[in-house]
Amino acid sequence: MKILSKGIRLPLAALSGLLAGLAALAVAELISAAVRPEAGPVIAVGGAAIDRTPPALKDWAIRHFGTHDKLVLQLGILAVLALLALVLGVLALRFRRAGAAGVLLFGVVGALAAVTRPDSTSTADALPSVVGSLVGAGLLYVLIGRLSVRTGRPSETYGATGPDGRTSTGTENWDRRGFVIAASAAAAASAGAGLLGRSLKNTRGQGAVASRSRVSLPRPASAARPVPPGAVLHTPDISPFVTPNGDFYRVDTALVIPKVDASSWRMKIHGQGVRRPLTLTFQDLLERRLIERDITLTCVSNEVGGPYVGNARWIGVPLADLLKEAGVRPPSRGGPADQLVARSVDGMTIGSPVEDIMDGRDAMLALGMNGEPLPFVHGFPVRMVVPGLYGYVSACKWLKSLELTTFAAYDSYWVKRSWARKAPIKTESRIDTPKPFARPKPGTVMIAGVAWAQHRGIDRVEVRVDDGPWTQADLAVEDTTDTWRQWALPWKATSGAHTLTVRATDRTGQVQTEQRTPTIPSGAAGWHSVVITVD
Repeated sequence: MKILSKGIRLPLAALSGLLAGLAALAVAELISAAVRPEAGPVIAVGGAAIDRTPPALKDWAIRHFGTHDKLVLQLGILAVLALLALVLGVLALRFRRAGAAGVLLFGVVGALAAVTRPDSTSTADALPSVVGSLVGAGLLYVLIGRLSVRTGRPSETYGATGPDGRTSTGTENWDRRGFVIAASAAAAASAGAGLLGRSLKNTRGQGAVASRSRVSLPRPASAARPVPPGAVLHTPDISPFVTPNGDFYRVDTALVIPKVDASSWRMKIHGQGVRRPLTLTFQDLLERRLIERDITLTCVSNEVGGPYVGNARWIGVPLADLLKEAGVRPPSRGGPADQLVARSVDGMTIGSPVEDIMDGRDAMLALGMNGEPLPFVHGFPVRMVVPGLYGYVSACKWLKSLELTTFAAYDSYWVKRSWARKAPIKTESRIDTPKPFARPKPGTVMIAGVAWAQHRGIDRVEVRVDDGPWTQADLAVEDTTDTWRQWALPWKATSGAHTLTVRATDRTGQVQTEQRTPTIPSGAAGWHSVVITVD
């Protein structure tokens, strides 16, 4: 039996807490692979945190971290858990049972978060957190026991002789061998459980991956016309007319990307005014009349000049056709429902105006994106696309049901969080080049970018240098009113600092407003400006 010095007790106790926390998470990861990935404590607590985050803070996270906001959240949760585990380890050194009980408490929190998630369908979702916390609490109790074994003769003291000649004494001895063996075994077992859990989760999603690989998109009955000559400007650094799938923005609340097997996917259409409820399979949709359209999507969290806008070629089933088949009438024709609530497999709810969906625009249940089945991150197997509406009121991904109801009777996910019920996309424009704080040389500098006003179209784009007059830019040829338009303006740049500003006018004659508004509650507005210095 080795003698334990005072100076090493606290670090080893903290390490014990950290190992216990690691074991709890690893076991929970393994159990969640058997239950469902979304039931893991980090995912469940992260989802609960997203749901309870104030809209302004959520918008700030998207603005500063972009598509990495979920990774930042998960890393933050892990950092907090690690800190709390260290504290519980130190607490357990003096109050052994209290430290173990603290680990169990966090298991209760994780279990409650899991079973109260909108997508939870069983109390089995609590199992990962419960089992993980039991293992973590037991391990902490054992490790702390190795640090506080009281054996030996009174003369066997811990301590050392300091510079003043004094010696610290005590009678607590350390089972060094037992602690090292237990800690090492716990670390190895935790790593193994975590890796096994990840492997099982990957295996679990292979069926969905295989089902996507088997999808062959039929030739649409109504194909998109070829992008007209002149719709694409060959200006360096301008946004491409078609956004590649890998570059298309992603803004949602899913911490785990749902992987749905298309062969078992089902979607129902039901609710007020539905005279013939429908239940559709993925194959049913593939065999229906398909349309293909170029449509630009915009996220309501897109700041003025922001990146959360993209243009793609979508293929899918006209949504109005399905609603008519179910016997739905729009409010303007006496229909009782004015809201279509789309529900995702991850519990998200998105409410769209029925009138807009059935007014003749190319609203669709999209099955493909840029010539391939939807990527998982963009909603495979089926998502909604509605031109002219911000995504939070139109673009439900991983769709599983459509319910007809009213805005008075039901508030969807984002409306409950202070966003507007209806949100047509605002007329906006963006300078892509030159970039902010660029330092071009004097001479001809190309100012270029994109402008959008989906379902209305862009009629004119103007650029202003400093406080000078507005100059009309050259517009690329319009593809459709539902897509953005590229624009460019050659400028004779002179030395010095300059502010470049852009504004657009849509087809209705509405000029983009100068007044800045935040993204909440219905989308940002204002002119986009960049400051550059011409050397």
